[in-house]
Amino acid sequence: MASLLALVAAFCFALAAALQQKGALNLPEISIRHPGSLVRLAGQTIWLTGTLVLLAGYLVQAAALDRGRLAIVQPLLVTTVVFALPLGYVLTNQHVGRREVGGAAVIVFGLVLFALFGDPAGGRENAPGEEWAVAIAIVAVLCAALLLFGGRGGLTMRAAVYGTAAGILFGLSAALTKPTVEFLHEGLGELFSNWEPYALAIAGVLGFVLQQVSLGTGRLAPAVATVSVANPVVGILLGIFLLDERLSRPVSHIVVACIGLGLALAGAVVISLARDAGRREQQAVAPAIDAAAT
Repeated sequence: MASLLALVAAFCFALAAALQQKGALNLPEISIRHPGSLVRLAGQTIWLTGTLVLLAGYLVQAAALDRGRLAIVQPLLVTTVVFALPLGYVLTNQHVGRREVGGAAVIVFGLVLFALFGDPAGGRENAPGEEWAVAIAIVAVLCAALLLFGGRGGLTMRAAVYGTAAGILFGLSAALTKPTVEFLHEGLGELFSNWEPYALAIAGVLGFVLQQVSLGTGRLAPAVATVSVANPVVGILLGIFLLDERLSRPVSHIVVACIGLGLALAGAVVISLARDAGRREQQAVAPAIDAAAT
């Protein structure tokens, strides 16, 4: 059930990204330096629809994490890139070629390997506060470094940088979802008397804003691929180091599972690079067609 819910969440995230990008395409550049550009998004009906779908995806992901471990739920979110291919083609006229299809096949194959040979076991619902403090500090430094040094390139680079930072924050929020859901089971009083739900809300909102900036560049492939890679990687690392989740099979099975996960992440990168290359080719051909027509 946790795996099925994770796949449903991945589809919701892909649909939300396509709808939100479509809503942002007709607006000027989206930037965190100009908060008004983010406010203008709220006036786009299709963007609001995408946001509602995104919230639904968060709820489904929370249900998946309530029933399963980070180490199995988060990798399945890489399928967001696979779902984004046909959705991007239909909704925002994104190019889908052989390389994109090949990358999607690699993602599916890698995740099948991970599901068959990986068997996450153990784990706990929460970690001591000092361990969370170290993890949150590391995440904050990584995101700050990305935003400070990595957002100075072209649109594709900015989409990738902001998408990576958003994915890191989403991975942190996924890890914080585990104790938050546990507190919710014990009652609203217990939920609001602990710091984890508030940290979850802050990480989720910051990740959401950065994702909108990434999608606002118009580069759906790198925006979605970087989120889909950074999110599970950070989620798995936090599951291992904070929540004591482990792959319990023999060493040979663990190796195959890690190879499968690596293939899935590589497939997401392949799709990102392929779609950006296809976009550049189309831009190069368009002026030549216009010149021939005149």
